This record gives sequence, C-alpha cells and structure tokens, in this order.
Amino acid sequence: MKSDLWLKYRWCCAVIAFLIVPMWAPAQTPSVSTWHNDNLRDGQNTQETILTTANVNSTAFGKLFSYMVDGEIYAQPLYVPNLSVAGQTHNVVYVATENDSVYAFDADGLDSSPLWHDSLLAPGESAIPCKLKGICGVVSQTAGITSTPVIDVTGTTLYVLVLTLETNGSYLDRLHALDLTTGAEKFGGPVVIQASVPGTGAGSVGGVVTFNAAQQLQRPGLLLLNGAVYIGWGSFGDIDPYHGWLMGYNSTTLTQVAVFNTTPNGTRGAIWQAGGGISADSSGFIYLQTANGTFDVNVGGIDYGDSFLKISTTGGLSVVNYFTPDNEGMLEYDDLDLGSGAGLILPTQAGSHPDEIVSADKQGLIYLVDRNAMGGFSSTTNNNVQTLTGPTGGYRDSAAYWNGALYYHGLGDYLRRYTIKNGLLSTNSVSKSPTTYMQGSTPSVSANGTKNGIVWTIDPGKPPFKEPAVLHAYNALNLAQELYNSSQAGTRDTAGNGVKFTTPTIVNGKVYIGTANQLDVYGLL
Repeated sequence: MKSDLWLKYRWCCAVIAFLIVPMWAPAQTPSVSTWHNDNLRDGQNTQETILTTANVNSTAFGKLFSYMVDGEIYAQPLYVPNLSVAGQTHNVVYVATENDSVYAFDADGLDSSPLWHDSLLAPGESAIPCKLKGICGVVSQTAGITSTPVIDVTGTTLYVLVLTLETNGSYLDRLHALDLTTGAEKFGGPVVIQASVPGTGAGSVGGVVTFNAAQQLQRPGLLLLNGAVYIGWGSFGDIDPYHGWLMGYNSTTLTQVAVFNTTPNGTRGAIWQAGGGISADSSGFIYLQTANGTFDVNVGGIDYGDSFLKISTTGGLSVVNYFTPDNEGMLEYDDLDLGSGAGLILPTQAGSHPDEIVSADKQGLIYLVDRNAMGGFSSTTNNNVQTLTGPTGGYRDSAAYWNGALYYHGLGDYLRRYTIKNGLLSTNSVSKSPTTYMQGSTPSVSANGTKNGIVWTIDPGKPPFKEPAVLHAYNALNLAQELYNSSQAGTRDTAGNGVKFTTPTIVNGKVYIGTANQLDVYGLL
C-alpha cells in the first residue's frame, strides 16, 4: 500500500510539473558542483527563481523531508539537475559522511531510498575514531571524509578524498573518482596519496619531507581546475609534526601532477580554512591561506606560515605572490591562524585595485588584498588594500558575496553586511542580524539576479554539538529582517544535531543542510 501511494504521489508530481513548467519557462537549474558554488568561493546562487523574500516564512516554508546517513556530514551537499540514473531522470543531491560513505539521493524526495550508496571502506578498514587521535574537538566522532568533494558535471564524475584506518593500523588517504550515475570507481581508482619534497623541516629524513597521512587531516574543499583536482591538507588538531600540503591530480588518469609544501624547511603552516575550498581565478591561479607556522620568506627562506598565497599551476605549483601580516610573529605564537577561512575572489572592482581577494583570521581581522600586488611582508605596516576589525572572537568561517556586498559571521558575533565601493569595504557593517551565534557560520546567498536576495546560515549550536542545528534566512538587503528560522514552527522543522563548519546549499527552491546523522531538506510547504 505504501509503495502504491508513493508511486501515485510521484505520478501526480510529474503531471503537475509537466503542466506548470512550460508556463514558467524558467532558466536552466544550475548545478552546485563545488564548495560555495564556484571556484571564486562567493557562495551565491543568482538563478534561484522559486524562493523569495515574500514566501520564505514559517507559514509557507519549512522542512520537507530528511535522509538518514551513517555519519556526520561536514562536507557541503552538492547538486546536479536532470541526471539519468538507472533509466530515470532525477535532480540529485550528493552527500559525503565522516564514516567514509557517499550517497546519491533524489533531491526532491521522490525516492525514499538512496539512488546509490558507496561505502568506501574495504573489509577491515574504518574511519579514524576521534579518540584515537585526540581530535574529538575537531570532529565529534570519526574522521573519514571531512572535506567537500568536487564534481565534474560534464564528465559525470565526483572526486572525493577518503581517510581510512587500515587493518595493520596505518593511515591512508585515497582519491576516489566515482561515476555520478552509479557510484562506480572510474579511471582505475582509487589512488593512494603519496608525496615528498626536498626539505629539512619537521619530520624530515635525509633532507626529504615525506607526506604522512597519520599527521595530516584533509580539510579544505577540493578544487577542479583545468583538468586537475587540487587537494589541501592541514593537521589533526595541531599534533606535530605536520605541514601544509597542496597536491594536484590529473582528473582523467588520477596521476599526480604537482606537489607543494608550505613549510618544507620549517613546521606547520596548515591549509585548513575551516573547510572552505581552495580558490581559483579565471586566469588559472590558485589562492589559499595558511595557518600558524614557520615564516621566513622575508629573509630568503621558502616557508609561508600565516600567509595569503597566489600559486601558479604552470609547470607544477609555485608561489608567485604573497601577503603576510606585519604581526605574523604574534599570530604564530598565539595560534591566531590567518588561514581560518577560505579566500573569496571578488568580481572586478572599480578603482585602482580591480582584482581582489578577501579573507579573515582568528584574531578578528578582515583583509582585502590586491591579487596582482599582494603586498608581501613588512614588519612595520600591512601593504594590503584594506584591513577591518571584526569580532573579538575572530573568524573560523568564510564570507559570501552578492550584489555589491560582503557577508561575514564571526564567532559570538552577528551576521554582518558590508558594502563594496571602488574596491573598498564599508568601514563598518551597514546591517546586522538580530542575534549572535557562538560558533559563527559561513553564509550562502540565493537570489534571482539582483532581486530577492536571501542570506542563509546554519547555527550549529555549541560544543559538543548535542542539540539541533538551526537554519536561518535573512533579507540580504537588511539583515535585521529575519525571514525564517527552523525553530519558529515548534518541532515541525527541527533539524538533526549540528556539526561545525557546515554550509547550506540552496538551489531549485530547496535548502539542503548536513547534520550529525541526516540530510535535512527545506522548501515551500
């Protein structure tokens, strides 16, 4: 009986869609194939025609359904529309868990079971129990897939980095390439991550620093750029020895094409960015921010702790420009990572600095940097375009951009809107949300071009994250107007328990959020 009703429901939905869609003639639904929507990491979907500032409220909008999964979802859900799976066309949402699983679900709730589910654990393998590494403050239960995968929509491939504990007690990172329609391995994968660089830094032997998966946690979202997948690593909660690593793999052969170490003659310099993806511009340059670690480039060294880096992919990976704050020594000593969020590449600006990138650090400063002349290092002044003072709790999250404004939400602070004019941020925020979040949040924006802008954030609660996450929606032009939150309708819209660094995905009239054990989906009721 249940299956008959389910089929009738799907048939009715299909008929309604057939009748209505030609009248609307909407633009093609976009994919969300990477962390924060694109390689600029701006977090905006400007093709959202269904959700508006008028209909996102607790009367018309709420939780539609949930999908249960086998572990925490730290990765942002990804989305591909109109995909043929097992002979039927689906909008598909992809979810990766810390228990080393990847799920493909019907994004509209038309199938109660996964379209496919891959456990990427071989017999006897497991994800890493947090107590084993003393990282239960980093992940709540296990470490397996912590970063957001990346999708090649044209090539129908999902790339995901998987950490496992082997039967012999060793740790391994593997890059998998999965078919979007079946979950099958592609290109002869997976490939085990291995690398080494010349250096005398922490953990080196005989003048060589070798990658050690037992010391390196893969946090930033993956980057797909010009036929290569780029992957960054940080640490297991600052457990020495470790370095920041960036590696590139050919997207159709899974052959390693490039390796870069941020501190080969020093130590630390993690690339973690609170899970935010590695950024890239339209010219093919990669941008990342490093955390506390050895910095000696100003005296002829090759170590880049607490720095913005612009990296060329021509002939490998090499730094072509950088910016390091004048108080780098203090940042290093006090663990006030510059790299506590991803860099957001702004659209071309008027004024003398048309090409800019923005990021923020743990001490609560927002840095606006010229991508063509980043400023290097000076012990007496910062040679970047602009520095703003934010919350005393600092930032462990990234910004979003829409319609000439930047949105930031630091720890213990309000969500704030800054306008941008002639390549400069407003000195103070021009609006802010009514309430603060203890953990802050990385916002995302949905809009129909320059209309109906909505800023979405997830409040994960406070450690140890044993309470429901709360989804919030604000008017993007005036954050003081909260349109909706998932606690307004009693228990009707209650989400699963929160996890750190989660980012919502908004597309095709629905909002997807990852929690401790389920994917929750919100939309018009």
